[in-house]
Amino acid sequence: MTTSTTPIRVFQVATGNVGSEMIKRIGAHRDLELMGLHCYSADKIGRDAGEIVGIEPVGVVATGTVDEIIAAEPDVLTFHGVFPDEDLYEKVLEAGIDIVTTADFITGHHRDENHPHPSGRKVTEVLQAACERGGSTFYGTGMNPGVNQILGVVCSADVADIENIITLESVDVSCHHSRDTWIEVGYGLPVDDPSIPGKLEKYTRVFADSVLLMADCFGLELDEVTFSYELGACTEDIDLGWYQMPKGSLGGNYIKYQGMVDGVPRIETHLEWQMTPHTEPSWDIKGCYITQIQGDPCIYNKHMIFPKPGVRLDNPEDFASIGMTVTGLPALNSIRAVVEAPPGILTSADLPLRGLAGRFKR
Repeated sequence: MTTSTTPIRVFQVATGNVGSEMIKRIGAHRDLELMGLHCYSADKIGRDAGEIVGIEPVGVVATGTVDEIIAAEPDVLTFHGVFPDEDLYEKVLEAGIDIVTTADFITGHHRDENHPHPSGRKVTEVLQAACERGGSTFYGTGMNPGVNQILGVVCSADVADIENIITLESVDVSCHHSRDTWIEVGYGLPVDDPSIPGKLEKYTRVFADSVLLMADCFGLELDEVTFSYELGACTEDIDLGWYQMPKGSLGGNYIKYQGMVDGVPRIETHLEWQMTPHTEPSWDIKGCYITQIQGDPCIYNKHMIFPKPGVRLDNPEDFASIGMTVTGLPALNSIRAVVEAPPGILTSADLPLRGLAGRFKR
């Protein structure tokens, strides 16, 4: 058991883009104590976590087996890999260790529908059963999907007779330096490559979860969640240093996930992404998260994110760290509420308001 003054002992998984940023953030988080790190790359195992992410040593040496996680008896495991490791999840949960993850999980519907578990059961059934065996809790979050939809729900608090709600992410994604991600999505392939729509939907299908999360909060039963897209072709060769996109290749997109009732879109999540402004068509990227509600009254809300004073946006590393921070901190800030929650799979609809709150500086 932890108290409000006892730091929660955290074992982190992965040190990619988000994970590296979170190693740096945990040290400044008054609620948390980093006590372990699990890595998949052999060249990281045995090294200090601080050294791996480019800061001073923190006294935590990376390990590489699930047994070592369980033997350490952390209060919670934070998972920041790009894709889930459901075998690891099951073993850790049944050992009584809570999990908070930023990897492709909001309600679990997407994992159930599109990623069959080897056992033949639904992923959520496997994880729920592990939670029950271990008395543990599992929670998935992030900025989008995650906080963006929470903002959509909060913005509706003073609205009657809602007709439609849209949460929009309008961002330049070149700050997300993950080559594997953008290869998976199809950026850099000829825009008429027939594989691109399937790649985009496969990678972004978790945004259907975000629509279902909002529907749950609103008590609205949806008939289906549909996927549609527009693609932007690069009008010139683009070299970002870490990623190249030839003229005519995919460099931007506009995606809609729409929750339908009787053929009418009621709850929507839109993704307005550009890797470069030099595409046709191109979109008016606003660099923010927007909630639009048609109802009585109507709402238009912008969630703007700015760097702290002194951070230079022309420094690629500083620019990238902002995106990683807003993705990972919703997980770190939720940890105490997750640890205090009853066993089972949680969504953001289940958390108390304090589970969504940030932390003041030490």
